[in-house]
Formats: sequence, C-alpha cells, structure tokens
Amino acid sequence: MPRRTLTATFVEWVKPPQSGQTEHFDQGYPGLALRLSYGGGKSWVYFYRIAERQHRMTFGTYPALSLSDAREAWRKARVDVAKGRDPALINKREKPAVVFAAVAEEWLRRDQAKNRTASEARRIMERYVMPTWDALRVDEIGRRDVLDLVERIADRGTPVMALRVHARLHRFFRWCVGRDIIAANPMADLPKPASETRRDRVLSDAELVTVWRGSHSLSQPFGEAIRLLILTGARREEIGKLHWSEVDHSAIRLKGARTKNGQPHDIPLSLHARDLIAKLPHIANSDFIFTTTGRTPISGWSVIKKQLDCLAPIAPWRIHDLRRTVATGLQKLGISLQVVESILGHVSGSRAGVVGIYQRHTYDAEKRAALEAWGEHVMRLIS
Repeated sequence: MPRRTLTATFVEWVKPPQSGQTEHFDQGYPGLALRLSYGGGKSWVYFYRIAERQHRMTFGTYPALSLSDAREAWRKARVDVAKGRDPALINKREKPAVVFAAVAEEWLRRDQAKNRTASEARRIMERYVMPTWDALRVDEIGRRDVLDLVERIADRGTPVMALRVHARLHRFFRWCVGRDIIAANPMADLPKPASETRRDRVLSDAELVTVWRGSHSLSQPFGEAIRLLILTGARREEIGKLHWSEVDHSAIRLKGARTKNGQPHDIPLSLHARDLIAKLPHIANSDFIFTTTGRTPISGWSVIKKQLDCLAPIAPWRIHDLRRTVATGLQKLGISLQVVESILGHVSGSRAGVVGIYQRHTYDAEKRAALEAWGEHVMRLIS
C-alpha cells in the first residue's frame, strides 16, 4: 500500500485508480489513509486494532473533511484505541443517524414544507436522488458523488432537470451544515451542469384557434380548464386547483398560499370566462371546480397534453406557453406593460424595486377592461 507524508496539494490532485479502490497512508499518522475510489471519490479512513482484531472507521469525505481535519479526527480516535475503546462505536452512540433518506425526509419537513414548491422538492428527491443515495451516510457523500449523480441526469438529455436537482441538493447540504450534520457543503463552488433555457414560445392566432377547438374534444373538465387558461392567462396550478369558494361573479380571488409569489392575486373574469365557469357541473359537497372525483383536483396534465397534441397538431409547445401567449396578445391589443404584469401576478419587471414599494395601485379596473378585450379578441378569432 502506498505510504507517504500527505500534503494538501497531493490530496487535491491525486488521480483515482482505474478500477476498485486504493489507499494512500499518511506517514507519521499510523493507520490514517486517503481512500480513492474509481470514479473520483475520496474519503478518509482509519485502520486500527482492538483485541487483536482489525477495524476500519471512516472519518468523512474530501473536500468536506480536509487533511488537517482528518489528522485531528485521527488523534481523537487514537486516544480511544489506546484505552481499548472502539472509536467507531463511540462515534455511532454520540452522533445521530445521518442516513441520507432520514436526513432528506427531515429536510423536506423542516425546511421545505411551507414552501410553494414543497411537492416539487419531494418529487425531485424521491425520483432522482433517493434511488442512488438512499442508504448512504450524508457525511460520506462527496463532490464526486454529486457530480456523478447530476451528470447522469444531464446525460439522459434532461439538462434542465439536472440543474434543478443541483439547486435542491445545494440547499439541502447547506441546511445540513447549519444543523451541524456535516462539516462542510460538498457542493461549495461546484459548477452548474447547465443553464436554464429561457423559453419564448408564443402561439400564433391560428395556433391558438387550433388549440381552442381541439380542447372541445377533451374529456370534461380538462377542455374547459385549457380554455380558461387561454381566457385568463393564469398559471396551470391556479386553474387546475381552483375552488368554487375562490370565484365570485366578477373575479377569481386567490390567497397568497395559492400563488407563486405568495401574494394575494385577483384575476377578473371576462364575460366569456364567467359563462364558461357557469356551465361547469358542480359536484355535491366538493369545492373543486375542475375535478373528476369531487375529492381531488384534476391531475395528469402530461397525459392530457399528449391527447391535445393529437387533436390539435401544431409546432411543439407547453401549457405554460399559453400564459406567455396571453401576455403577448394583450400587449398587441395596446394594453400597458404594468397592467399585463398585474394580470399575470408578477412582482418583478416594472413593479420591482423602489417602484414596487411605492406604487400600490392594483389596476383592478384596467385589468378587467384588458381581459374583457382579450376575451372578445379570442372569440373573434375562433368564430
């Protein structure tokens, strides 16, 4: 086994083996070794004997645990060995469980539960991270492990999802550092796997007509939900999870818990939007407007989108593109940017910074007039 006086430079640049694992023992620190794994993982291990039996203990991964930190851990463990005590057992008794699955569940509950994107965070962790790291110790997950995971996701042809996994894990590890579960964030200064692609797809008038007409062939209430998205410019989840109690004769009134920015948001209903909602069936004892069971709102948007693509074949698009199409259409009708942003519920752009602090006008009347004009425009197109 290689033995030498390890240096910080050597630890940083030493190459991994072509296969399997190898250890580089730190001369002057008996039993302490830097373990290199095929793929690039680096961890600090300590080999020692108690009652004539060989034992091995892992201190942590590099660079989360530096060379000096590993030597300090070695000094403490060696004291226990000299007294006939097993440092690995002592460490397990003193340190709480840090299995990734358990820590991730605690993170989702404590750090993410109140976030608007909590369900998305859980989906990302359970689908993309848990299957690989489920049983690993959080304090043994290093930069190489993160890179391997994220790059595999990007290599599947989903670089944007790789970017989102990167972002969630960065926050997760930062939270772990704050809770003293790990010593350092293994993702510190780790480059992002991709850049978020800024979409600019806007449906043309002809494409909008095609989608509107195709939606009539979808099963109820999915077609109606698509058409209400077109008439309001609202977000998919705002409409898909819409409650009867959130709608009065003149507007959709969403509380902060139902909006992306956490702010209450009113969406005026044009004559045609009110007519569409009035014709929807109301399932007894259910507050959901768009539902097939009465117990839960509609779901399975990806399936419905595939059906709509068959019924209304146009160039590739996403449901969120309807929102951008409405915004663009309103501007073409001469609606001011401030009113369009207010309709969309945006707090950035023209309403950000100092302007957003002092400009408290809600544009209620302007929003209503704009959406009435948009509703008439859509009706003219389809007729």
